[in-house]
Amino acid sequence: MGWHLKNLEINLKAIFFNTAFLLVLGFNFFNPATVLAAETKRTHAIAMHGEPKYQAGFKYFDYVNPVAPKGGAMSQGSLGSFDSLNGFIIKGEAADGLGVIYDTLLTASADEAFSRYGLLAHSIEMPEDRTWITFFLRPEARWHDGQAITADDVVWSFETLVKKGPPFFRFYYGDVEKVEAIDKLTVKFTFKPVGNRELPLIVSEMPILPKHYWENRDFEKTTLEPPLGSGPYKIGKFEPGRFIEYERVKDYWGKDLNVNIGHNNVDTFRYEYFRDGSVAVEAFKGGAFDFRSENISKVWATGYDIPAVKNGLIIKEKITHHNTAPIQGFIYNSRNEMFVDVRVRQALAYAFDFEWSNRNLFYGQYKRTRSYFGNSELEAKGLPTGDELTILEKYRGRIADEVFTNEYNPPATRGDGRIRDNLKIADELLKQAGWEIIDGKRVHIKTGQELSFELMLVQPTMERIALPFSKNLERLGVFMRVRTVDSAQYLKRLETHDFEMISMIWGQSLSPGNEQLNYWGSEAAKQNGSRNHMGVSDPVVDELITGLIQSPDRKQLVARTRALDRVLQWGHYLIPHWYADYDRVLYWNKFSRPDVELPYGFRISTWWYDEAKAKATNGGISGLKPQ
Repeated sequence: MGWHLKNLEINLKAIFFNTAFLLVLGFNFFNPATVLAAETKRTHAIAMHGEPKYQAGFKYFDYVNPVAPKGGAMSQGSLGSFDSLNGFIIKGEAADGLGVIYDTLLTASADEAFSRYGLLAHSIEMPEDRTWITFFLRPEARWHDGQAITADDVVWSFETLVKKGPPFFRFYYGDVEKVEAIDKLTVKFTFKPVGNRELPLIVSEMPILPKHYWENRDFEKTTLEPPLGSGPYKIGKFEPGRFIEYERVKDYWGKDLNVNIGHNNVDTFRYEYFRDGSVAVEAFKGGAFDFRSENISKVWATGYDIPAVKNGLIIKEKITHHNTAPIQGFIYNSRNEMFVDVRVRQALAYAFDFEWSNRNLFYGQYKRTRSYFGNSELEAKGLPTGDELTILEKYRGRIADEVFTNEYNPPATRGDGRIRDNLKIADELLKQAGWEIIDGKRVHIKTGQELSFELMLVQPTMERIALPFSKNLERLGVFMRVRTVDSAQYLKRLETHDFEMISMIWGQSLSPGNEQLNYWGSEAAKQNGSRNHMGVSDPVVDELITGLIQSPDRKQLVARTRALDRVLQWGHYLIPHWYADYDRVLYWNKFSRPDVELPYGFRISTWWYDEAKAKATNGGISGLKPQ
């Protein structure tokens, strides 16, 4: 995941590069636990549970081509604009892909759920209870200006991100008690004794920033001056709002590390910006950029019936994975008075006809979202039993009774557009909540307020899903205005939670932890810039998140995550959307990749520019007739 706010908001245009190309940053997590350490362990890697797959001294990861050629260029399209190269503050629109210019203490492997290996740090030491961790930095690690990376840089990065960065960092690193430079190349993180076993992994993923570069600059301001980094790429040419290029650092200090071999193969990676998705699609088909991750089902089904795909100049494929499905939906801002009553939130969901949309708009490509941790063992299904039931029992009377009596599933239809039965249920729920129809409008009988709100969108492609939903709501006397705004306005209103309803997506990990506080925690609900857009503010949810973070082993993590999932499901904070258990990708046939199927999604950082393919494809592009 790249380190700028736009990516933290998980907008779809950034997912490809930040989860695939930016393997150098990975999403790292780890854990500490209780009080005094009986003994410590010095090691090359850490895992959330159990032991890392790769032993000390491994040559390279199993899923890479260790002799992949370096060279060539790759590009992808991006929607919106950018006006800043500082990806660590709320202000401005940061460029996509900035994460490639920074290194982290440890880095992820792509074939394990949650393990981290030495990058800036060659080894680590920690006690069994994980109440602290010490990182031993590589003496050869360098910034792009040649200066050594030191423990002072690590301490400064932590303190600056927590004090001046977005709320995400304060929530994520909230259980860090202190950070201290033991010597020039040794830094120690000490944690609060709260049983947070994830913390060593979490701090290992922190992007490390150059103290000497930022000392005479204002960290809290946007900038178009390319910042100093230490990673495999640096910023090259760019024009704000039009494109940005990242150039491979030929003398990159870490190019021969085992964790980097076979990665970062192209010399140049470029983002081409487009204001409109349809224009971006046509630009891709015309050869304006190389790679596209398609998130519009209609375009996937009908938009690429062109000679370039048929004759193999463009490769179109589904790449399966076993990742936890992101949670996606039309979300209520429950801070708004009209959405405080859970019955209102539950009622409006009956007006969304997913089955009709899937059949008529999505070409049957999606499965219905029903869980905050779907497509994984973390998903709450059936009724709670065993450890999960034990966890939930102490909250009986404080959580929905249905948690114990019914499996949650979103309202379903036959898909024929006839949803009268669902609307009758919705009408009854609204009446129970005090909303009656008066002169064709749904009005609260005590306050006289009309049930009318705005759905704010940032992508026009969502309008085709939202408008039929709006029509169904009208039959209930509820009026939903669909409004699409530009990305700058959208981000600003998102940061201040200035909306009534939006379409939102949260990426989830197979090892959830501290990020859940920022997603659904009560403190996050009060903070501008947090990702608790729904405004969840529930002491039970807070306690469940704390329990999840303190899970002593995988078995308890699964049980505690399912308990949290179940309470959120029955909170009706969103109208669930859909997901696919595969990635839809298209690329001009200029690249090769290792013949290994990864369980958690493809990693484009392991692809390489194939001279022979590129020569044939470039000739084919020039020979194509205009479409």
